[in-house]
Amino acid sequence: MQILQPPHWERPKGYSAGVVGSGRQVIVSGQIGCNERLEIPSARLSDQVRLALANIVTVLAEANARPEHIARLTWYIVDRHEYQAQLKEIGAAYRDIIGRHYPAMAVVQVAALLEEQAKVEIEALALLP
Repeated sequence: MQILQPPHWERPKGYSAGVVGSGRQVIVSGQIGCNERLEIPSARLSDQVRLALANIVTVLAEANARPEHIARLTWYIVDRHEYQAQLKEIGAAYRDIIGRHYPAMAVVQVAALLEEQAKVEIEALALLP
């Protein structure tokens, strides 16, 4: 996988402008901040992000994939102000779970998620060489 960074662009913080790669695709459905019993144990956004990312890593492991194979993440959040207020904790959770691998990413604010208590849903696309 190759990170795409136009030389005259300022490097984005926490994501890459683009990624190119080939190999077997692993597509992970949107994961929310729930445990293995499908319970959402915390109302705090950063806690839900931590669980959602951990769920992604768990699903990837089923295909013998690791966080560094992630080519794209799409985040759906219900409150951008809460996201911005907890960005430091969200960044720490990201680095704890994913490491310092920054794939292409999008963060989109939505009116609501299907699970009423969910504040974030994250889907992933990974490329295995």
